[in-house]
Formats: sequence, structure tokens, C-alpha cells
Amino acid sequence: MKQLVVAFIVAIAIFGGLVSAQASVDYLGSWSLNEAEAELIEVCERQLDITVNYTPFSGSGVADLMTELRGLATARRLPDVFWMSSGFVDEFAADGLLYNLQPLVDRDVMPEAESWNTGAFDAARTPNKITGDMHAFPVYFVETIMYYNKDMFDEAGLDYPTATWTWDDFLSAAQALTKDDNDDGLMDQYGYYGFGRYAHVESWVYQNGGELLNATRDGFEPNEQAIEAINFMNALINEHQVAPQPAEMAGLDNPFHAGLAAMWIDGSWAMNGNRDIEGLNFGISAIPRGPSWQEDIAYGWSDMVAVSATSDDPEAAWELVQCLAGAERTVARSGTSSIPIWRAVANSEAWLEPDQLPDNKAFLLEWANNAGPNSFTPGWGEWRGYVGGAGLQGQLDEAFNGNQTVEEALAAATEVANTVLARFYE
Repeated sequence: MKQLVVAFIVAIAIFGGLVSAQASVDYLGSWSLNEAEAELIEVCERQLDITVNYTPFSGSGVADLMTELRGLATARRLPDVFWMSSGFVDEFAADGLLYNLQPLVDRDVMPEAESWNTGAFDAARTPNKITGDMHAFPVYFVETIMYYNKDMFDEAGLDYPTATWTWDDFLSAAQALTKDDNDDGLMDQYGYYGFGRYAHVESWVYQNGGELLNATRDGFEPNEQAIEAINFMNALINEHQVAPQPAEMAGLDNPFHAGLAAMWIDGSWAMNGNRDIEGLNFGISAIPRGPSWQEDIAYGWSDMVAVSATSDDPEAAWELVQCLAGAERTVARSGTSSIPIWRAVANSEAWLEPDQLPDNKAFLLEWANNAGPNSFTPGWGEWRGYVGGAGLQGQLDEAFNGNQTVEEALAAATEVANTVLARFYE
């Protein structure tokens, strides 16, 4: 009799809707992770008591993933949760494809803000990177820093760069580090290497109080400080000759790795590549401060996960997002070249790697406290120059190669950029 009663109660609960089915979330994985992501998914399933329908991404990079997501959106088959790039979040949000996570972040994350590297959150805000709502959630983030060859500094009898270096300090060191050993008019070693790539240019711009976009971020309008920074980069190459013209290094993967440049600015992700170069003894430091500097601004951005605006269960999707970004994403599941958004992981010895170069890796966490703006907008890849070559990078490289002035380069880049931005804002 008791068994019949129990069976009757269970039947009432099921058919009466008192017991809900286990939540199910579709998830399209990252462009950069491996089997470690599948392990993390299993942990999240157990922890959250949900079913995750996990699809590993088979493409080769972020551009491939964004193309696939566009196709899925057109077919109305976007998964509940998917990876999102800082360079595309504005565009996807403007098209109504991303769920507004701000109320959920305010409810579940900000009460424990000390557990997260919240400085990276702004990259997920749209349309304004300061006041806008978050339409994705960072998993880890990267920032640009200055790499330097310690052995070259030692040989020249120079002190290593410091966080308070000015452009004058930098130029003085670069001049001492530039060498023509056999007096043949060809430099055997340059003090610095850089070209028109975003990570190179905007690092200088922001440390001089510059901006490439107008106040409403819907137009390309470099201010005086930005123009001053770009002119300084050009002077390093074509006036002071402490850096090569980009064309001189064409076909060479990385002059810093080849021992042809003593300093180089790029993302924190480049650390592992530096370690792969036998005998490269390198350190890291802040971007030098320009004459218009007022405060340190670190140029960085996040790799994020987003929730589809059409998700049938955004609460369950959000639970998965927090698991993907939080304490369960250990160093083994993230790697060591990007900064984990969960502070405990970033502060762990496993991530700080005291036995590896650079010996001051903790500086990345200090520099992250200065996270500032970036220039990501809808159509960013196009106006920046990665589609068609007519955008900012291509124009600046023409100036750095001595084929046009910086003024001409910026005039041409402005026309291209604002033509692209007009498609999204007018």
C-alpha cells in the first residue's frame, strides 16, 4: 500500500509540473582551448546539475568563430552560450543577438566584486565602454606591455625600464641600443620595433592621454594627443632611426625574437612565444608615458562568453557563464599567457610562475588596475585595416615606410573609418 501511495505522489508531482526537468544549455566552445574545455564542462554540469550540449569549435581563430556565429544567427540557431570577441561585441549587441547581462551581473557578481578582476568588464559594455550595459562576460583578458631584452640592456650598461619611464627615457635608451657594428650604414640592432598594428599604436596613444574615437564613439576623430603619439612613433623610425621601417622587416616573423630589436610592445599573450626562443632573456614593463600623460592607462581587452538573446533559459545559461569564468577555470584550463578574470586563479603561484620568465610577471596584475578604453566598434576590423588593407594600419605603415606623411595617412584613414562607421550609426 505504501508503494502505491509513493508512486501516486510522484505521478502527481510530474504531471502537475511540481518537478521540473533538468535544465539544458547549448554551448559553442572557444577558438583557443583544447580538451581542457571539455573537462571544465563536465565540472560545470555536476556543479550546476544541468545538461550542457557542448559543441567544440573546429575553426582556426576568432574570425572563423564570428563568421560561424553570424551563420547560426541567420539560421536562427544561435546556441544559448558562446564565445564572444571584444572586437565584435558591439556589433552583435547592436544587431540584438546578445542577452543583456547587466541585471544578472549586478545581482550575482557585483556583491562579490573583490573576487573578480572587474577592470576587464568594460570591454563587454556597449554601446558605451564606460556607461553601457554588459552584453558578454569576460573569462580572461589581455593587455599590452613593453618587452625588453635584458642581455642587450646589460651589454649597453643601461638600467631596465621602469613603470615611470617617459618618452625621453625611452628614446635615450633606444638610441643607446641601436647599433651598426661594422659601419656599413645598415643597423645590426635596433632599439625598438613596431608598426601600424593596433597593439603597437594604441598603447602609445593611451599613455599620452589620446583617443582615436570621438566622445560618442561613432566617429574616427583622433585628438591632438593621439596624433602626437603617432608622430612620435614615426619619428622613432624616420627621424631618430632607432626602429626599422616595417618594409625593412617584411618576411621576418618577429625582429625581437630574431635579436634585431631590444624593445617591442605587444600583448601579454606573447610571453609564451618569447619563452620558446632559446636564449631570449626578457623582462616586461609599462608603456612609456608621453608628454600629455595624466594617468596610466593600460590598453587591453577580454575574451568573453555571451548568452544568446533568444535563449529559452537565460538563467541556466547565466549559471553556466559564471562557472566558465569563475573558480573552476583553473590555470590548467586557461593557460598562463592571459589573465584570469577570477582573482584567486590570477594570484595563484601556478599562474604567476615564479620559476619562468619574466621574473616580474606579477606586474601584469598591477598594470591591469589601469585598464582603460579601447577602440573596438562595429566594423572595427574593417576600418582598422584588417579587411582590404585601406584602413588605419595600412595607412600608418605607408607613413612609417616614408611613402606619405602622418597627416596624409590619418586623413586617408579617417575617410575609410568614418565611411565604415556610418553604416552602423547613420
